[in-house]
Amino acid sequence: MAKKTAVSFRLNQTPVDVLVEPRELLIHTLREKLATTGPHIGCETSHCGACTVDLDGISVKACTVLTVQCEDLDVLTIEGFAKGGQLHALQEGFMQEHGLQCGFCTPGMITRAYRLLQEIPDPTEEDIRYWMSGNLCRCTGYQNIVKAIQYAAAKLRGEAVATSHPLMEEVTV
Repeated sequence: MAKKTAVSFRLNQTPVDVLVEPRELLIHTLREKLATTGPHIGCETSHCGACTVDLDGISVKACTVLTVQCEDLDVLTIEGFAKGGQLHALQEGFMQEHGLQCGFCTPGMITRAYRLLQEIPDPTEEDIRYWMSGNLCRCTGYQNIVKAIQYAAAKLRGEAVATSHPLMEEVTV
């Protein structure tokens, strides 16, 4: 058994200290030791993006990062998006635009889209498709994911937003 290493970082703005094996992947630390189950274990080969987190301002797949590499860094997962009972614009967009079906890929999609909107506040459809190409969804045709990100981008820019699905206008959270 390998000697455990103490690692300190901020998880969704909350300081955490955790003991890990030097080779332990961030996704396993998040899910198994810190009960942060939003990022999902999908392929474990970095192809699907279900484990995407934001690591100190960089979108990464948590199945490719060792927890020891996170010392003194900020880790943002889907659990850190809603504030005060209010959904983040991306969460709202995915709901309003039907950007999810089974939901397995959704936390990684939203986290990746968050980094996109930090870098490009007014992305084109081409920008969105390029940035999201490393996150796979087995259920949708991606069009509603694109619409969800466009919805969120407009809302974050302070523009009036309307869903492209009229029945969803009646839904309140």
